[in-house]
Amino acid sequence: MEYRIDKDGLMDRLSAWNDYLKRKVRLIACGGTALTLLNLKDSTKDIDLLVPEVKEHEYLVKVLKQLGYQSVSGWGLSRDDGFIFDLFRGKAVHTTELLDSPLEKDKHIPIKEFSRIYLGVLNYYDLIISKLFRAATVDVEDCLLLFKSKDKEINLKYLEKRFYETASYDVSEEKVIKNWKHFLKLIKKEQIRHEERKSS
Repeated sequence: MEYRIDKDGLMDRLSAWNDYLKRKVRLIACGGTALTLLNLKDSTKDIDLLVPEVKEHEYLVKVLKQLGYQSVSGWGLSRDDGFIFDLFRGKAVHTTELLDSPLEKDKHIPIKEFSRIYLGVLNYYDLIISKLFRAATVDVEDCLLLFKSKDKEINLKYLEKRFYETASYDVSEEKVIKNWKHFLKLIKKEQIRHEERKSS
């Protein structure tokens, strides 16, 4: 059985965590978690959260381990319910080092403020960039979904500039640039299809 969690389930889990915290912790959702919180996907399999401040990350991990969570992968913590919470520290999503802290103004979208937990979603540009750096089929599909849903708010030229700048710091620069070119082709195909539908 594949475990998935929807927006309400995510909020319930974070609300439960919030009750055990005595200090403020800022979380920025990325990956499929972000798309779920933005109501673009019904649910997500992985729960991906950035904890940009190191001290807040250390504190949250300590509290979660007291609640029975165990380390299961690089940044992943899990209990016995099958969900893995990837809590990335700083400004790196998996192996993608973002250009700016997601806590900076305009680098995230506020979602909800609990008494201790502040929850935001990574900005659209860095969401797409971090997913295209991985470029599994589901990542590319998620990028297309986000781009199609928010195309009025996403400047393609700026996205490209930011992508290339982020890629310039990556050890696999050539590989990730191929991912970008593939994504651009898919966008163009979608735009052609859209234009054809409008004219018919």
